[in-house]
Amino acid sequence: MQLANRPTTERPPHTTADAVVLATQGLSKTYGRGKQRFEAVRQVSLTLHRGEVLAFLGPNGAGKTTTIKMIAGLVRPDRGQVTIAGEDPHRHARALRNIGAVLEGNRNLYWRLTPEENLEYFGVLRQVPRKVAHRRGLELLDRFELLDKRNTPVQKLSRGMQQKVAIAVALIHNPQLLLLDEPTLGLDVEAGETVKALVRQIAAEGRAILLTTHQLDVAEELSDRVAIIRRGQIIAEQSTESLLQEFSNSTYQIEVEGSLSATQQRQAEQLGATVEDRHITYAGDAETLYALLAALQPLPIVSVQHDRADLTQVFLKLVKDTQDAES
Repeated sequence: MQLANRPTTERPPHTTADAVVLATQGLSKTYGRGKQRFEAVRQVSLTLHRGEVLAFLGPNGAGKTTTIKMIAGLVRPDRGQVTIAGEDPHRHARALRNIGAVLEGNRNLYWRLTPEENLEYFGVLRQVPRKVAHRRGLELLDRFELLDKRNTPVQKLSRGMQQKVAIAVALIHNPQLLLLDEPTLGLDVEAGETVKALVRQIAAEGRAILLTTHQLDVAEELSDRVAIIRRGQIIAEQSTESLLQEFSNSTYQIEVEGSLSATQQRQAEQLGATVEDRHITYAGDAETLYALLAALQPLPIVSVQHDRADLTQVFLKLVKDTQDAES
């Protein structure tokens, strides 16, 4: 019997303040004056723990980029505070040493340099001693299965290899927080799966990852929690699993091999199921579902599928609901 539910991948909840890597409290940013005044970010509060992947999602122009720039110390908030590993990047530059970033596109590497040269260069730039940067660079290339490409100019590497080098560069100074923007965009299936596996490994090491992407299937697969921003405000923030469950219904689609007897069909209907040949539709609690499956014996069960919302459906509904509420 095949159960089609997506397995839960949530990690145990964090309970200690020591586990907090990133915290924002009431971040706000306004641009322009008078009639041109535009509030890009309004009272954004987020928390990200060690070993956790937070998918930070929103439509274009929702305030994601401004928020991330405030987190990274590139834009000063009008109000609110950012702390990274307990330090404010807008007051203490050393807080920025705990941030690594992989930006969407080709802005992460020098294409004429080799992976080894890129790692050493960016390591020294981030105040890692040259010998240490060289050693760490080789270790990362080995780990990412790129050691044989260490002396190949980046521009001659495949898109997937370039992305792996970019992630390695983001880790060269051993940051606690990794900002990932569209990590699998433009990659083929195999390269995309490789990068996703790396993201999981990096989180498992205890690093916090803030993921931004428009590929909501990737966000659903990788994230522990989701925060959705619209018009500068957070409209949802909770665990990925609980968010999906909240928007999923309790309908099950069951397929059997063979035809139900008249007795089996009557029992199934008494339990609230609808029978159409080999397909049975049931909407109800799990306890009665098991009673229904027992009533179908000895027919082989081909599949049991739970009608479950995906993150794309949830995202679109939340954005639409908030838009309708404002109109």
